[in-house]
Amino acid sequence: MMKTQVAIVGAGLSGLYAASLLEQANINYLLLEGRAFAGGRIQQAGNTGVDLGATWIWPAVQPDAVRVLAGLGVALIPQNEAGDLLYERAMGSISRYPGYVSSPPAMRVRDGMYQVIEKLQQRLSAEKIVTDVRITHAECADEQITLRGTTTSGEDVVLQAEHLLLAIPPMLANTIKFTPTLPRELTDDWGNTGTWMAPQAKYVALYDESFWRADGLSGEGRSMVGPLVELHDVSVPDGVNAIFGFLGIPAQSRQALGEETVLDLCRAQMVRLFGDKAASPTGEFLKDWSAEPFTATPHDLMLQAGHHVPIAFPSEGEWAHCLAGIASEWSPTVPGYLAGALEAAREGVNRLTAKMTSNS
Repeated sequence: MMKTQVAIVGAGLSGLYAASLLEQANINYLLLEGRAFAGGRIQQAGNTGVDLGATWIWPAVQPDAVRVLAGLGVALIPQNEAGDLLYERAMGSISRYPGYVSSPPAMRVRDGMYQVIEKLQQRLSAEKIVTDVRITHAECADEQITLRGTTTSGEDVVLQAEHLLLAIPPMLANTIKFTPTLPRELTDDWGNTGTWMAPQAKYVALYDESFWRADGLSGEGRSMVGPLVELHDVSVPDGVNAIFGFLGIPAQSRQALGEETVLDLCRAQMVRLFGDKAASPTGEFLKDWSAEPFTATPHDLMLQAGHHVPIAFPSEGEWAHCLAGIASEWSPTVPGYLAGALEAAREGVNRLTAKMTSNS
């Protein structure tokens, strides 16, 4: 049986950042992740540095996130918006408009947001990150928490801790069986908080050259036809040339069509928008987040994703002193965003350390 002071469930951005803060405070922890790798909703297309998940931050309104990234030594680059935008109103009807600069401007991490995950992992002891463990039960008795879970091969895992931080979406946290049960108000709230990004899917096309820029296009596109409804240039300086798009096909329809058919439809749309040079990408990636069991639940696909902020911790009962939600959805000011994952993790750790200090 493993033992620790703090158990963190979920090794995405919020879980890793919380672990780094505990590391700095010399508080013992274990980070548990259901996937075989860390990163959560931050993943990249192969090793290209192109994001398949969370992508942007907005420095003008998210200065705390910028400070964290700067402290990790990652560089930011502006989202390319130079050039004209394409708008597809109907099949065969494509208009071209002068591009516009977003306000506040969006930025990306040079070489991809996964750089942040790797930098955080480098600050942690490898033995404190336990992957391929899905926590199914949590029991609190006599101020001691016992977590039980399983690996993909069916092995049982047991861990004891004094505090529990949930760095997974509220709806996934609600699938854990808690003993004693959590307050009904809290579980109802978690169960009706849509997981940010859960219904989404992204298509990425790589090319030998950014031919759209040579044509005076920004790579930005909007479509009423689809399957891609919003497109962006996500090329990496001195690296790959790439365009990605958000799919507008509902999750159930994507899964019914199958990946090959969806890829064919995306490629055909790229040709409609950008011409024959878009017909032969050097690489393609399709990431359907709705099919990720460690991101989405079936109920997620029936809800409209939004920025509702659920209750982060019970105010009374056995769990009140030792449990808190720290995933991005629990962020008080920027729920659902990358900056929200950092904020929620910081607030959860601050609350935890304050309790530990008051009890010492």
